[in-house]
Amino acid sequence: MKFVTKQIHAYLDYPVAIALLTLPFLLGLGNSHPLALWLSVLVGIAAFILTLLTDHHLGVLRVIPYKAHLMVDFAVAIVFIAAPFALSFQGIDAFYYWINGGAVLTVVSLHRAETVSL
Repeated sequence: MKFVTKQIHAYLDYPVAIALLTLPFLLGLGNSHPLALWLSVLVGIAAFILTLLTDHHLGVLRVIPYKAHLMVDFAVAIVFIAAPFALSFQGIDAFYYWINGGAVLTVVSLHRAETVSL
């Protein structure tokens, strides 16, 4: 049941990047460790730039292959899931990263391969 297409993924990328930039401030992250706030902000900036550079219909420069974009998303999911353990995040700081990491991992795992027609 892989239903996340390249087009759906592209529409998710910009709002996710904006959420990664704003939610840490709105939720008051950083109580257990300052990086709980800034890791998300830095990843949000990187995600926005990655989306601008990805070869999909909402990319602006389209220099990064979509498959590479998916690999970066997968790596971010793993970092987000591991960060609370590695950096001793507690409470909402930890849950924020586990939930976001799980969500990104789910989207990547539900990606449907694009078929090429000749």
